[in-house]
Amino acid sequence: MSTAAISLRRVASHNVLAVIGIALVTLFTFSAVFAPWLAPQNPAHIDLPGRLSAPSAAHWCGTDELGRDILSRLIYGSRISMLVGTCVVAASLTLGLIIGSIAGYYGGAIDRFVNVLVMNAFLSFPGILLAIAFVAFRGPGIFNLILALSLGGWVGYARLVRAQVLAVREREFVEAAKALGATDLRVIVRHILPNIIQPIVVQAAIGMAGAILAEATMSFLGLGVPPPTASWGAMLNDGRAHLFDAPHLVIFPALAVMLAVLSFNFIGDALRDVLDPRSRIEAGL
Repeated sequence: MSTAAISLRRVASHNVLAVIGIALVTLFTFSAVFAPWLAPQNPAHIDLPGRLSAPSAAHWCGTDELGRDILSRLIYGSRISMLVGTCVVAASLTLGLIIGSIAGYYGGAIDRFVNVLVMNAFLSFPGILLAIAFVAFRGPGIFNLILALSLGGWVGYARLVRAQVLAVREREFVEAAKALGATDLRVIVRHILPNIIQPIVVQAAIGMAGAILAEATMSFLGLGVPPPTASWGAMLNDGRAHLFDAPHLVIFPALAVMLAVLSFNFIGDALRDVLDPRSRIEAGL
């Protein structure tokens, strides 16, 4: 059995939160993929006589102000959250890997320009404000939402990659690859990136939690996917007017967002314990 498999088994036995996180992510992913078969009703079906119904056998999570089944909308909403989170992390990570690798590997004027000017310029504005401004200019929609959240999300990955590349580029195996005539691209892709992937994977897992929360925030502000597409943030926005007379409109979407964010944070902590030797020693793994 491989060392990684042994570590994963030991983490699972010592870290119950990691098991819970994996189970929740599996549940959300399964719901997103098989939403048409799992949802008990059409999430856009309007039933005004049954509006604001409390949870019951017919509607496990109740109905909203238009009589739509909340459970069905939660299941379909997982599609938006998982899709946006995955795409945002993938786009931000790809851009951050490219820019951070170039800045860290070549150093000098390129590093100063990227690190001091470009990264600090993006960090001077809160990422959510950049996303709001971008979507307000371009208009709501899932593609514009992904672009808006990726616009400021790449900086954290780029700074992490740059720091890791700066620490690895002077190592002996990198110098040996250069002496053998390897191109800069080959040195970065084949020799540097495989040796710095551990903290990047952890950052990506935690970044999924941030992307899901950011998507819910944008949808809550009306800058996410347009209605009647189900989204957890939009459901929270629709239910806030009925917070006291029908609290289930807010409770169930809020729980979905909270559990999704917590699950990826749990997985990120578990990955750190598995991939970081110092964390394994401190945890007795």
